[in-house]
Amino acid sequence: LQQSIAIKLEKHIHIVCLDVPYPPDYGGVFDLYYKLKYLHERNVIIHLHCYEYGRGNQDALLQYCKTVQYYKRSRGWRRLAAGIPYIAGSRADPELLQNLSNDNYPVLLEGIHSTYLLHKNKLAGRKVILRLHNIEFEYYHQLSHHTTSLFHKIYYAVESILLKRYEGRIAHKASLIIAVTKKDAAAYASVFGATNTRHLPVFTTWNTVANKEGKGLYCLYQGNLSVSENERAALWLIKNIFSDLEIPFIIAGKNPSHTLKKEVQLHAHISITENPSQTEMQQLVEDAQINLLPAFTTTGIKLKLLHAIFCGRHCIANKAMAAGTGMENACTIAEDDKTFKAAVQTLYHQPFTKDVIALRQALPEQHYNNRRNAAQLVEWIWE
Repeated sequence: LQQSIAIKLEKHIHIVCLDVPYPPDYGGVFDLYYKLKYLHERNVIIHLHCYEYGRGNQDALLQYCKTVQYYKRSRGWRRLAAGIPYIAGSRADPELLQNLSNDNYPVLLEGIHSTYLLHKNKLAGRKVILRLHNIEFEYYHQLSHHTTSLFHKIYYAVESILLKRYEGRIAHKASLIIAVTKKDAAAYASVFGATNTRHLPVFTTWNTVANKEGKGLYCLYQGNLSVSENERAALWLIKNIFSDLEIPFIIAGKNPSHTLKKEVQLHAHISITENPSQTEMQQLVEDAQINLLPAFTTTGIKLKLLHAIFCGRHCIANKAMAAGTGMENACTIAEDDKTFKAAVQTLYHQPFTKDVIALRQALPEQHYNNRRNAAQLVEWIWE
């Protein structure tokens, strides 16, 4: 009898990830990976399903998950003819439904990318939780304006149109929708009339701030440089802020383009660190005097902001980067090249003091407490 009661009390969940969430080496998988860790800490039994298209099978996930299943992402475009956004249609694997059908555990879908079965009404009768990483249709709309590639401009624009219609349908099929920012939760309510939307901050690797006192040696911009928005931000900083500002500036991140590297070579005080390891990136963030955080899209949350606040010294961000994160007071807000440049010139000579660190320590605890957020998620799923 005791064994039977124990089995009934066990909390099992299926989590469907858009990518393999290990290693946590880019912003899109931070929330995925650390959610596994802190749910496991609360004795949740996780059955993980993830789409693998380049990151490989990762045995490290078994330390938090009872089972891990991998699925191949289709590279075909035929789903577009049926009006399915590519990010969802390319993850339509019938084996996933078969594996989910072996029980009636709750299903957590990570991102609109993972919702094909929900869209097709294949999860009826199940508790299905959708984790929003962005307002995807708006994100793709903004990407279409930032890319210089005609092909990508057309793709992003078409995907945005398909996503808006698709997200409108999905919004009323999930049992619960959990957004990463209050702004995204409000957008789903206002745009799609969703009444089942809540906000839960992202899970991160950081539990306490670890900022260094004193003065760093350079300014830093970091991100996945193969993403058009990040490349645009790096080029904007070079041309509008640092081209005539003789302050050391480092750009660091994955796969910088030839265009970006060529622009960097024109300036002796600007350098680029290509494909740094996690350890190298951590050191770059910690040792910078200023972490620069301009953004040109306004949905979701940028993990580089949290990284800089938890681990770096001064942060300069625009409203598109900081709004809705709860971290606005930890940043100097600058909206254009004039105010950005003035902030750089001031903060570069201003030591980071114990008093500033003390003020910053309270902010992340209010929003980004991993253990508290895991407890809240468990309560929502099994309430």
